[in-house]
Amino acid sequence: MGLFAVVAQGAGTAVALSAEEAGAGLVINFFWIIVSSLNFLLFLGILYLVALRPVSRMLAERRDRIEQGMQDADQARLDREIAKQERAAALTEARKEAGEILARAQKVAQDSRDADIAATRQELERLRERAASDIIAERERAIADLRAEVADLALAAAGKVVGESMTGERQRRLVVDFLAESGSSGSKG
Repeated sequence: MGLFAVVAQGAGTAVALSAEEAGAGLVINFFWIIVSSLNFLLFLGILYLVALRPVSRMLAERRDRIEQGMQDADQARLDREIAKQERAAALTEARKEAGEILARAQKVAQDSRDADIAATRQELERLRERAASDIIAERERAIADLRAEVADLALAAAGKVVGESMTGERQRRLVVDFLAESGSSGSKG
């Protein structure tokens, strides 16, 4: 038998063909085709179990991670938008509060300024009244001093005219009379 002998088993009989019996051309051996096909299918099964299943699981996990990443990115974008809106609202609120604080500070400053001006006016009025009372007291003291001086001069002149020296009692009575007359005539004028 030749090199290309094919052994086919079918229902318990063995058929051996050689290159010489089959003819001089190409010989197809169905047994080896089936064995090779089964080997190939077995190899594909093992390859699927060993390599393709873990690769497909890894690809599925990667797809899930990418989808989760996309969802996280969308959520982060939404969170960023919400934070931006909250920041704008907080900034608006802060500006509003700052305006209110500024208005209150200006009102307090104005009230303080008005109170200071009123206190200064009251102090000036009090000083003016005190100065007026001091002027009146000084004027009365000056008038009293002037009356005493005039009384002394009048007594000295009267003593020279009368030619005698005046006693303390008489002098005192004349001064009191003179001052009473000049006081009544001074208050009339």
